Amino acid sequence: MTRSRAQDTNVCGVTAAIAVIDGKWKTLLLWLLESGPWRPGELLRQAPGLSEKVLTQTLREMEADGLVRREVYDVRPLKTEYSLTPFGQDLADALAPLADWGHRRLERLAATRQVS
Repeated sequence: MTRSRAQDTNVCGVTAAIAVIDGKWKTLLLWLLESGPWRPGELLRQAPGLSEKVLTQTLREMEADGLVRREVYDVRPLKTEYSLTPFGQDLADALAPLADWGHRRLERLAATRQVS
């Protein structure tokens, strides 16, 4: 799904929601940020394979969509933290039933593999 889809107001609600979580890392970052503020280095350590460039780009997109707040502290060395906005928390809450469904699906897959 293209980035412009996230700005399209002429789509169904599910498409609008998926547009802002589309991508390899957004759901993981949303899940991590649910627990509170994180610094970029901490997020990188929790997501092996995620590059600093892609993390920055993804967080900027999430910030532009109103899901994430970026706070820069005026200290040396510079300290930056990311956290969910209330709108981002609303999305995380809305995705909780979908996550439950996903866990049930994984359990079914595991049970099927044990029988085979």
